[in-house]
Amino acid sequence: MRSDTVTKGKQQAPHRSLFNALGLTPEEMERPLVGIVSSYNEIVPGHMNLDKIVNAVKQGVAMAGGTPVVFPAIAVCDGIAMGHIGMKYSLVTRDLIADSTEAMALAHQFDALVMVPNCDKNVPGLLMAAARINVPTIFVSGGPMLAGHVKGKKTSLSSMFEAVGANAAGLITDEDLCEFENKTCPTCGSCSGMYTANSMNCLTEVLGMGLGGNGTIPAVYSARIRLAKQAGMKVMELLEKNIRPRDIMTENAVLNALTVDMALGCSTNSMLHLPAIAHEIGMDFEIDFANGISEKTPNLCHLAPAGPTYMEDLDEAGGVYAVMAELNKKGLLHTDCMTVTGKTVGENIAHAVNKDPEVIRPIDRPYSPTGGLAVLKGNLAPDGSVVKRSAVVEEMLVHEGPARVFDCEEDAIDAIKGKKIAAGDVVVIRYEGPKGGPGMREMLNPTSAIAGMGLGSSVALITDGRFSGASRGASIGHVSPEAAVGGTIALVEEGDIIKIDIPNLKLELQVSEEELLRRREAWQPREPKVTTGYLARYAAMVTSGNRGAILEIPGK
Repeated sequence: MRSDTVTKGKQQAPHRSLFNALGLTPEEMERPLVGIVSSYNEIVPGHMNLDKIVNAVKQGVAMAGGTPVVFPAIAVCDGIAMGHIGMKYSLVTRDLIADSTEAMALAHQFDALVMVPNCDKNVPGLLMAAARINVPTIFVSGGPMLAGHVKGKKTSLSSMFEAVGANAAGLITDEDLCEFENKTCPTCGSCSGMYTANSMNCLTEVLGMGLGGNGTIPAVYSARIRLAKQAGMKVMELLEKNIRPRDIMTENAVLNALTVDMALGCSTNSMLHLPAIAHEIGMDFEIDFANGISEKTPNLCHLAPAGPTYMEDLDEAGGVYAVMAELNKKGLLHTDCMTVTGKTVGENIAHAVNKDPEVIRPIDRPYSPTGGLAVLKGNLAPDGSVVKRSAVVEEMLVHEGPARVFDCEEDAIDAIKGKKIAAGDVVVIRYEGPKGGPGMREMLNPTSAIAGMGLGSSVALITDGRFSGASRGASIGHVSPEAAVGGTIALVEEGDIIKIDIPNLKLELQVSEEELLRRREAWQPREPKVTTGYLARYAAMVTSGNRGAILEIPGK
């Protein structure tokens, strides 16, 4: 076992003395050491219950003959970080989480790992770490929040942000806003729609790294505690059989994840995280893959913010396995991929049943014949941009309008709430990309303000930043190359006509090549917004959004 390096032999007597200081017995040192990566903290609602999940995992590991040892991972709550400097620190934590987990796992020579994440960056960060460390590993998330209830209707965090815009527009009262505030987020757990956290926890199941139910069993259900115990026991089986993350997270597994992503209508952030995970297994992931898969993958789910159903509804309908079983009716999945169950994808979903055809549409009656995400290209985004097609109203699938240009999110929000944006406009928010932000902030505040003020079916938003999974409407992000490196988005001027054609995957600035060349020659790079600390190092190393905003050493 790997842990023999620190527990066996006379040379390891000093190591054992430190294990003695931890209170470990000789019997515990004889057993496999299983690291449990706990993302528990008291600032993220999706993580406040992880102490209970971790304790259940510990019981499962111990029952199956292992010695569980807990160490932490950080987490940022995107909702609390939204709309201020804190959002610059959201995406960047993904790499901190991966790096620190790699350091802890290899420094202490764990034999196996159980990852306990829940919210946006913890899941991909720990999947990246799992691929690097490559010891037997299983995931068990903290589970989704139950939906809120306001005036007899289910609500989620996107409803809350949009209520702020509706209040600013005079469409709801202050008392209504207060009711949303007090009822929208009623329990612990990752926010209740198909936002980034729940997208990635569902895709963890599809990748084969989590047990069935990992993405959908609500945080407050006791079934979540049972799942955690099962995960603790199962990791010992993976260790015995030497089934490792790179045996599971293969190229075909990643393509399965992208396929189910299209069917579920996941967050556009999956198009940052799947390429980053693929990079860790040596797969060259081009975001253009999305369009080819989308063309043959129907969209089966309209979970919030795209529709009126929530994670609890998906769980009751049969969960991720039921969605996969529908897709497999047309042979859209690689069913021979190995999973942490010790069985293949095909074996896992063989008996899955779609219990609610209104939550999970049957394969022959989809919401649309194409998938939930689309990658748009054109002179405004030569390297690509991403839109959640399933959350765009039909009248905005093709749109042409004048650019309203802002060099930061705050200026755009002021204009939207100041009623300076009119129907037909195309709001452009730039210098918010991975380098330019730095940190590629989410734009939930402006998209929610647009929707809340009744402009969601007439105004588009384009950015080199990104969007929360809670965003809806014609919100096009990840525009690459970004403004900070001289991408075309940096050359857009107020009033330029922008044409969006989602069905034909086009994003065009209606300006002549000669005029663009003149503007490009006159363009000058901006001074960095941050010059010290982690954000400055991140900006120096981060790649474009179309590559998953992965980190590379400059010049290599």
